[in-house]
Formats: sequence, structure tokens, C-alpha cells
Amino acid sequence: MRFSRVLRAGAAIAAASLALAACANPGGGGDSGDSGGEGTIRVGIKFDQPGMGQKQGENNYTGFDVELAKFIAKELGYEENQIEFKEAVSDDRETMLKNGDVEYIVGTYSITDERKEVVDFVGPYFIAHQDLLVRKDYPDLTKEELAKAKIKLCSVTGSTSAANVKQELAKNADLKEYKGYSQCVGALESKAVDALTTDDTILAGYAAQNEGKFKLLGLKLTDEHYGVGLPKDSDIKDKVKAAVQKWIDDGHWEEAAKKYLGPAGYEIPEPPTLED
Repeated sequence: MRFSRVLRAGAAIAAASLALAACANPGGGGDSGDSGGEGTIRVGIKFDQPGMGQKQGENNYTGFDVELAKFIAKELGYEENQIEFKEAVSDDRETMLKNGDVEYIVGTYSITDERKEVVDFVGPYFIAHQDLLVRKDYPDLTKEELAKAKIKLCSVTGSTSAANVKQELAKNADLKEYKGYSQCVGALESKAVDALTTDDTILAGYAAQNEGKFKLLGLKLTDEHYGVGLPKDSDIKDKVKAAVQKWIDDGHWEEAAKKYLGPAGYEIPEPPTLED
């Protein structure tokens, strides 16, 4: 009898310990290691880029990048309702990854040597080009004219587009930087700026969303290699790469490109080859 009471007491202690552990980590904290599929996974995307990553309503997210982000999560063992999407503002992306706020970011995230010093990438999964979005009645510009023009440009703080304007593309421009692209679109519509400059994929989404108001100049100023951003030495990098390759090989890449970029008249390119 004494031995039975000891066993029962031990079982009660073990059960209590398990309950405490569950309370301490109810959602798995986004742990996406080998066990996979338990709790939730935190993923960074854009909330304000129609066609690429946009939040519509309480828990509705759409766009090319969102489709890829969901597919990666699925390949890691997570259902769609286990994904916790977080807004990855351009200027905050490296910090989010370094601090462990998200497991990965799929948000028109251009691969650069400077960024590779602090985070890892899987990609490129898309090659976009920097361009200008202007009002429909604005005169067309060539690259040479843009380089000399005293044009009022808007871009987003922390983006490669803003850096490119400052360094080489339009040194005479009056550059205004905002936290998000939707603010730039508002400034463009109100004529506070002459043009919004960023990747043509993003601009195509805004042109489609505001039919008849804006146009792309089609300048193809730079090549922007989009990558899935990961913390340095992430243990899921190989799995993410395999997922992205599968997404391309199985035709999901082409389907998403036609669905989200095609309506804006965007010329769909061939999928790029992932880097080793």
C-alpha cells in the first residue's frame, strides 16, 4: 500500500510538471525544428503591397509572397491556421530575424551583400526591377532624364530602392521616405510627390488596385533578387530551400505570378535558379 501511494504521488508530480510546461509554451513559440508542426510558426510578410503581400481584413492575407510563405510553412509541417503572420516593415526586417521575432520573412526582400552579413537568404525566387509609378498624365522619362531631373520621389525607409536613388539613380531628386508604401501612394495621389519608386512587382499591384490613376514608366533601373530571409545559421534553411524549389518545380510559382501580377499587365518572366 505504501509503495502504491508513492507511485501515485510520483505520477501526480509528473502530470503537474507537464501541465506547467504546456502553460509556459502554449503555442510552441514558433519552434520549427525537427519535431515540426507543433504550435505555431511566425512568418514575416508585407501587409501593404497588393499583389505581393497584403492584409485584407482581420485574418486574410493575399499575394505572391503570401502564397510562397504558406507553402514553406506547409512543407515544414504546419497547417495554414498555425501560421502567425507578422508585418515585416522594410526597415525592421534584419532586426526581426536577429531577435527571433519570426522564423523567416517572405516580403519582397532583396538579397544584398550588406544584408548577407547579418541574415541568411534562400533565393532568388523572383527577380524584379526598380521602376517609377507616376500619375497617368505625368510625362514619360528615360533613365538619362531621371538622372538629371529635380523630381519629387517617394520611397520607403530601409528599402534598396531608397538607397539606389540616393547613391546613383537620381541624385538631384528630392527624396521623401516613409515607413510604408501605402503612404507613398497617398502622397502620389495628392500630388505631394511626382513618383513612387520601388520594385516593379510592387508598383504593378498598386497600378492594378488603382485602375486608371497611375502608370509604370518601365525603366527597369535595377535587378532586385528576392530571397526568403532567415536568421543566421537557421536550422531550417535547407528545408526552406527544398520547399521553394518544389514550389517552382510543381508550377505553383507560375500560377501565383499569373494570378497576382498578370492583371496589372506585368510581363511574367521565367522562374530564376536558386543559388547554392
